Amino acid sequence: MTGFVVDALSGDHDRAGFSCGVDALDKYLQSQAGQDARRRIANCFVALAAGSKAVAGYYTLSATSIATPDLPETITRRLPRYPLVPAVLIGRLAVDQRYGGRGLGAALLFDAIRRCAAADAAVFAVVVDAKDERSVRFYEHHGFIRFGSRPLSLYLPMATAIALLGVDRSS
Repeated sequence: MTGFVVDALSGDHDRAGFSCGVDALDKYLQSQAGQDARRRIANCFVALAAGSKAVAGYYTLSATSIATPDLPETITRRLPRYPLVPAVLIGRLAVDQRYGGRGLGAALLFDAIRRCAAADAAVFAVVVDAKDERSVRFYEHHGFIRFGSRPLSLYLPMATAIALLGVDRSS
């Protein structure tokens, strides 16, 4: 992610001009993300262009779980017989339109997965709820798998993420 730095959202970051083209994502960053972080509902991480306080992109992370019946038998046969397995939810991921087409979305996704892999809490997978089919294709391109029962929800097993993306668990 050359030319950008990713940091936890703070009051110093300029969110007012952020525009990704999806009103709900813009408004979330501008008015809700800080509150969610303070309440420990979701952590928000922002990409800033080098030397700037303006947000170029962001994502959120929060805890979730996956009901094991939602996973294919090829995966669950290797898991303990728990009704739920722990996961991390990338609740939102957005890039300002001014920075589109530069790979920033993929870089933010990689940063989120790296953070999940390095966390002390164990998680089985990263989960996303895509806004539309275009977003689904983005996540599928990066190895995410659709849940059979929820076509706009996808997951990436953490073991797959670590192997495919070369994420070092110890970093």
